[in-house]
Amino acid sequence: MALKKYKPITAGTRWRIGNAYAEITTNEPEKSLLEAAKNTGGRNVQGRRSMRYIGGGNKKMYRKIDFKRNKNGVPATVASIEYDPNRTAFIALLNYADGEKRYILAPQGLQVGATVVSGDAVAPEVGNALQMKNMPLGTNIHNIEMQPGQGGKLVRSAGTSAQLANKEEKYAVLKMPSGELRKVLINCYATVGIVSNGDHNLEMMGKAGRNRWKGIRPRNRGVAMNPVDHPMGGGEGRASGGHPRSRTGKYAKGLKTRTRGKGSDKLIIQRKNGKKLAK
Repeated sequence: MALKKYKPITAGTRWRIGNAYAEITTNEPEKSLLEAAKNTGGRNVQGRRSMRYIGGGNKKMYRKIDFKRNKNGVPATVASIEYDPNRTAFIALLNYADGEKRYILAPQGLQVGATVVSGDAVAPEVGNALQMKNMPLGTNIHNIEMQPGQGGKLVRSAGTSAQLANKEEKYAVLKMPSGELRKVLINCYATVGIVSNGDHNLEMMGKAGRNRWKGIRPRNRGVAMNPVDHPMGGGEGRASGGHPRSRTGKYAKGLKTRTRGKGSDKLIIQRKNGKKLAK
């Protein structure tokens, strides 16, 4: 993707680095694949605020994404590459040979007019979805299922990909974007390629108002609060606040939060810090 650096003609554009959206081919989404997305403002079903710093923002429609890729053997033509306000990656509109239309996560390098297909006996080319047992080692993949038929759950954000490192009987060994090595059932589906919009993490908002447009409200630091409001609050002057912790008192910066003895421990070969889990 291409980034766009703005000239400092205003205070808001002085530090702004935006997306040039060079890959985007249309500004009009497919109406049949839209559904309403209600903003919660951080409120739960009782109407009480359960998440702070959420509220406002522009209204947006949800784009229904095909994470399952279950139209096996039916070729589809890429009709457009589009922006999705609900996710960091771009999405691609597919026109299937039988007339159906679906959105998928757009991988890098997928062009309008290209043909993609899913199934057990398809080539491991960019945009195609197939079982990991049919992929060669070293393939970069995304939108990975954790259970067969469940739909892709892993590696869906902009610029990410996992690498097929090994195959062991009924498991495929994947190197995740975090560096973790873990096993996934080898008959799970995944899509070949790296997720689009890889420079998303290099964008800079430039001003606080752009975050307000996204529904993100100002965040107050714990050390600036009173002791009744936060464990790190209070003190005379610019007190450090003690050991960093959450509003509920849980330690930050190093505290292990993974449940001990979790069932999926046996599927994790190596954590992202290079350490193996204790068996």
